[in-house]
Amino acid sequence: MLLTITTTREPADDLGFLLHKHPARFQSYDLAFGRARVFYPEVGPDRCSACLMVDVDPVGLVRGKGGGEGLLGQYVNDRPYAASSLMSVAMAEVFRTAMRGRCDARPGLAETPMPLSARIDVLPVRGGEPFLRSVFEPLGYAIEATRHPLDPTFPDWGESRYFSVEISAETTLARLLTQLYVLIPVFDDAKHYFVGEAEMEKLLARGVGWLDSHPQRDEIARRYLRHRPSLYREALARLAPETPAIAEDVEEPSARVEEAVESSMSLNDQRLGSVLGVLRGAGASRVLDLGCGEGRLLRLLLKEPQFREIVGVDVSVRALEAASDRLHLDRLPENQAARIKLLHGSLTYRDRRLEGFDAAACVEVVEHLDPPRLAAFERAVFEFARPATVVLTTPNREYNVTWENVGPDRLRHSDHRFEWTRAEFLAWAEAVASRFGYSARFLAVGPEDPTLGPPTQMGVFARGR
Repeated sequence: MLLTITTTREPADDLGFLLHKHPARFQSYDLAFGRARVFYPEVGPDRCSACLMVDVDPVGLVRGKGGGEGLLGQYVNDRPYAASSLMSVAMAEVFRTAMRGRCDARPGLAETPMPLSARIDVLPVRGGEPFLRSVFEPLGYAIEATRHPLDPTFPDWGESRYFSVEISAETTLARLLTQLYVLIPVFDDAKHYFVGEAEMEKLLARGVGWLDSHPQRDEIARRYLRHRPSLYREALARLAPETPAIAEDVEEPSARVEEAVESSMSLNDQRLGSVLGVLRGAGASRVLDLGCGEGRLLRLLLKEPQFREIVGVDVSVRALEAASDRLHLDRLPENQAARIKLLHGSLTYRDRRLEGFDAAACVEVVEHLDPPRLAAFERAVFEFARPATVVLTTPNREYNVTWENVGPDRLRHSDHRFEWTRAEFLAWAEAVASRFGYSARFLAVGPEDPTLGPPTQMGVFARGR
């Protein structure tokens, strides 16, 4: 399996910084099913290419129960040669930092769109070239696809389902890699490992900003989740704008009012899935949920073994009681109960209990603060608590015109003290990042209007070293 990534943005050899792989080195990585190698066939100021080559051990794959069906099919199949979920796993292992959009050596480069192309030899496509184009073209990619015959010496046998595919666009490397990571198994319509709830969360996290509005969204989700009906339905409920939100068992009245505005698109589910994906991708182990409310994010975090210590903080005692009920803290097994703690506290005062964590989430909280208290919040979180990663979401005021019961002149909820436009949030976030030694990147959450932007805007702050 071979994936080749090329850029012509000068200096093109900056691709090495973006991929975190030195162009002068031939690098090798052990995988559960074989070995991945990275090398650069061409390096220059005006053009640079990097190759990811994956060598699959068929016997090792069978030991991992990832072979084909039947005894013979376990050993005789296309897995060593055709791009599949094995390639996606290799990408996630080898290009993990690049997929997160980090480039410490060239600040800002990871967020800069540039001319990029990716060539895959060979890609199995169930659905042929029409499906191939229907997936890539709405994402803005130009496509060159060559279909291979079943056997060149016997042309009457017809065409195979295998293509050599090259896609190109002006985009960021993280976006290109993330979309390939999701879509390669979709074209193959198969995965070599068990698909469960974790895969659904992975799809929702990797699909932030593009999958929810994709015309092939349903088919992508169906194939990615290997036609698991329950997972597919839940994924669509969290992706599809027209799917009503599922009522929860415990809610504060203020939460119900705000979600009534957004329920038509299950926006809260999309927000939480996006935040969870960022926290997971940051490699966090000790996590804060600042303004945890009734504990919806806490419940998702508790399901992930990656998060060894989880702390929810809220100024409302009633919200903490509701969170305790939602999480069934009094009935959790001892090992689970030891992972999670609820704290009563304010986000505008220094609290030494919150220091030293890997990451903090602040989901739809900042807009509830009085503007004069923002400076205190900034210091409490970014100067004193100072987690390595901060994920913050807040409404995009520009999007409010799409809701009849809100409109352009009202805030989304009566308890909101303000709501930022995209430009206002960008200015605030970049100023905070600069003042406290963080870098900031921005993600869209929910269906993105070409003029108004998304309903929710997310800032991801990474602490500098």
